Amino acid sequence: MFSIAAFYYFADLDDTNVVRENLLEVCEDNGVKGTILIAPEGINGTIAGSEAAIDTVLGFIRDDERLAGLEEKRAVSDADPFLRLKVRLKKEIVTLGVGEVDSVRHTGQHVPAVAWNDLISDPDTVLIDTRNDYEFAIGTFEGAINPETRSFREFPAWVDAHPELKGKRLAMFCTGGIRCEKATAYLRENGFDEVYQLEGGILKYLETIEEPASMWDGECYVFDRRVSVGHRLVPGNLEVCPNCNTVLDEEARDTDGYRRGVCCPMCHDNLTPDREARFAERQRQIELAEARGERHLGMVLT
Repeated sequence: MFSIAAFYYFADLDDTNVVRENLLEVCEDNGVKGTILIAPEGINGTIAGSEAAIDTVLGFIRDDERLAGLEEKRAVSDADPFLRLKVRLKKEIVTLGVGEVDSVRHTGQHVPAVAWNDLISDPDTVLIDTRNDYEFAIGTFEGAINPETRSFREFPAWVDAHPELKGKRLAMFCTGGIRCEKATAYLRENGFDEVYQLEGGILKYLETIEEPASMWDGECYVFDRRVSVGHRLVPGNLEVCPNCNTVLDEEARDTDGYRRGVCCPMCHDNLTPDREARFAERQRQIELAEARGERHLGMVLT
């Protein structure tokens, strides 16, 4: 059984190289895999390993007084969701692309999961999903607006195209909270006054709110080999097309256009011979590795 921890924390870090080197060493010493991003504005990551190893890594991060307030969201998996460790330096831990945004001091008001239903049930609240279009497609909150973005960088342009939102009460959410921290700070720095965000993101909501009382519809996309999770953070039954990144449910996989590891109904008509041959060979190697009781690096989601 693998313990999975997703976390982020906005803080002023002026020694990112040192933070990276020390954290990389601790992760390697404890057999932890996953991805951690470090930038002058803070830290963002999802890691997996034994429960004791995850506790050690998170404890090490919190030993830095600048990151002492970091909180994580935990889940478990029978299979290791990561096959390698990446600890990288970035300009931003989540890329909005509009220059400096003070997510430490200007972020919106946090609303805990237990109070979220009341807020979004109010007809005067405008509910906005700050995630990407493909994430929205497999699950979201009832009544949420889809900005139809392909990346977080497109969110500011969407806001600019909807001036009618200024002066309204806005409630925003994302997977774990990090995009909302930055999006709400960006809005407040640009004249939006009443801005709220779901504390801990969708993952905390699904972990906290029992399904009968939930206003969440569908599954939540996650950026590892689980692909999606539902209530109580139970892994879903979805795949990602390697050719076009479409998220595929059982119905989509039960069509003539679906070839496991190669293409899906959305892209099979425009799959180039070169990509078809490359994906088919990768899938063959994956299946050979599975037959040997091993895992192939081609199984890693990017």
